Amino acid sequence: MKFIHTADWHLGKLVHGIYMTEEQRYILEEFINLVKEEAPDAVIIAGDLYDRSVPPTEAVELLDEVLFRINVELNTPIVAVSGNHDSAERLSFGSSWYKHSQFYLKGKITKDFTPVKIKGVNFHCVPYAEPGTVRQVLEEEGVSSHHGAMEAIVKRIEENMNPNEPHVFVGHAFVLGGKTSDSERTLSVGGSGCVGAEVFEPFHYTALGHLHSPDAIKHDKIRYSGSLLKYSFSEAKQRKSVTIVEMEDDGSFQLREKVLQPKRDMREVEGFMEELLDPLFYQTQSVHDYLKITLHDQGTLIDPINQLRQVYPNVLHLERKLDLVDAKKKHTFQVLEDKKKSEIDLFMEFYQDMTTSEFTEDKKEMVETVIEKARKEVDPA
Repeated sequence: MKFIHTADWHLGKLVHGIYMTEEQRYILEEFINLVKEEAPDAVIIAGDLYDRSVPPTEAVELLDEVLFRINVELNTPIVAVSGNHDSAERLSFGSSWYKHSQFYLKGKITKDFTPVKIKGVNFHCVPYAEPGTVRQVLEEEGVSSHHGAMEAIVKRIEENMNPNEPHVFVGHAFVLGGKTSDSERTLSVGGSGCVGAEVFEPFHYTALGHLHSPDAIKHDKIRYSGSLLKYSFSEAKQRKSVTIVEMEDDGSFQLREKVLQPKRDMREVEGFMEELLDPLFYQTQSVHDYLKITLHDQGTLIDPINQLRQVYPNVLHLERKLDLVDAKKKHTFQVLEDKKKSEIDLFMEFYQDMTTSEFTEDKKEMVETVIEKARKEVDPA
């Protein structure tokens, strides 16, 4: 069977004060044309359909239109889960009757892990959920991290897996080793938001959302489709695509990528003001792209952003290269200064930044005791 794997549509996304709805409508029209062309047996959407839990009206209308055209007009089954940007409750609305038209949307984690079966392939839908939610729903007191939560979920799924059939995991997670970008919301502090790749070993293919690049992780059976559009300048050099998977009865598969061309690209440009405003330069450029411009000029410039927007109407961010160099030097100096401070001094600064309470002697003694204990555990000698 053949299915298209996509994710991270982020409908309702606001980038540098600009709603991306027009761009999203354009790229989703391209996606619908791809579905027409490929005639897949299913479309998989691995989370973050919306960019926020309460999306703008235009985003809701766009999603409704696109899903109707794919599912009803093109008669294509859809398998979808919620992501960390979505509201699980809102996406769950109507899911009990959606499935009658082969639209399988799982917004909330439940104890029911019955797979969606399409043309002999089992799709195991696992929406994004915080470890605390998984702990409560599954009544697993030991769950305290995303990795532990995913282990508990996969264990439940394995209880009823038929080893003679192909199995596809559909979820939204940050797999250890994945490369992030600025537009992806951090799942947790430190490493507790990571999930080890080994958890997904029981599945023939793992269709993930969350990381916005199809190159986010290199693995034989685990794949991020990536987002349809660039949503930050840290993604400017990423290619954007959807993944077409053709799976055999034994679970083996072949992958193809399809790159969709946006209405406007998101790029970074740098140079001197005079050069950027020279017709010989800008006539070779796609001047309507969304741009981050870095100026090399060192002297005073009068209203550079408006001058540039006369030629490049969609300049979203402007900075000076000299300012970046100064900021980098300042940061390096601060790091060197911090290295000279003791652990208790660094903690005191952190405490003062995070709270308005006084850092009393009692608190200082308590922290010193903890630091000393930690130091002995690291170096018992």
